[in-house]
Amino acid sequence: MPSMNDPLIFDRRAVRRHRDRAAPMVHEIAPVLEEVADRLLDRLDDTTYRFTAALDIGGRGVVAPRLRARGIGSVVSCDLSPRMARINGGTVLCADEEWLPFGPGSFDLVVANLSLHWVNDLPGALAQIRHALKPDGLFLASLPVLPSLSDLRRALTEAEAALTGGATPRVSPFPDLRDCAALLQRAGFALPVADAETVTLAYRSPFRLLQDLRAAGETNALVLRSRQFTQPDLFPAAFAALASAAGDDPLSVPLRLAIMTGWSPDASQPQPLRPGQFTVSLEDAIKKI
Repeated sequence: MPSMNDPLIFDRRAVRRHRDRAAPMVHEIAPVLEEVADRLLDRLDDTTYRFTAALDIGGRGVVAPRLRARGIGSVVSCDLSPRMARINGGTVLCADEEWLPFGPGSFDLVVANLSLHWVNDLPGALAQIRHALKPDGLFLASLPVLPSLSDLRRALTEAEAALTGGATPRVSPFPDLRDCAALLQRAGFALPVADAETVTLAYRSPFRLLQDLRAAGETNALVLRSRQFTQPDLFPAAFAALASAAGDDPLSVPLRLAIMTGWSPDASQPQPLRPGQFTVSLEDAIKKI
């Protein structure tokens, strides 16, 4: 959880307002959420573990039904936005990912689908998730990573610099894929893995991309965002640059994802051997190749 000395990158009140506003129209981007959720939950097929109690963090109505369809009897959904929480059905509550209200060992599965990239203290949030897991419980998450939305970020920055002589941040910063497994390890997860997957979206108009970001509750919530009225020519100029780069083709928007898996530590899990415990030397192993 964030401390008083931690730098605040995101305005959590703005995040909540954006998700509240998006709740009635989030169904418009359901196909994207469902595609990512399916790719994430496919990881459950890699284990024979039978999960009985799951937590869905920020699933926006697509994760909880899929968990219940897999036969998990107890599924709790939470969201920073009370309106967004309600669309999950079943047992829901409004909860902040930075201050999770669950006791130790409450769940044997926690799933966070595209929901942790607006958290100020991601290592702290991951540590709380591990705390809420039973020993040998599984954490699954999808997280946008670089270079997602890099073309949009660049077009907005260049257009604003040309119009005003300066630029303010308008697209959320994303972590790098190589940092994600290290974040899991830092939070105390065992067997941490972060794989990359890409979902490529195609738009006939850049304005439709902006509409989808609004429908997903993904508009600008940076603390350092400008509070002044946006230059009326900013978005048309940026979108004209994007459309020009695309030419006659649809605008291609790659959404690069880190698919993160980690287990709550347990004595039954495989443990790495300590130096000197190996029974075959590296030289002998190479000779057999």
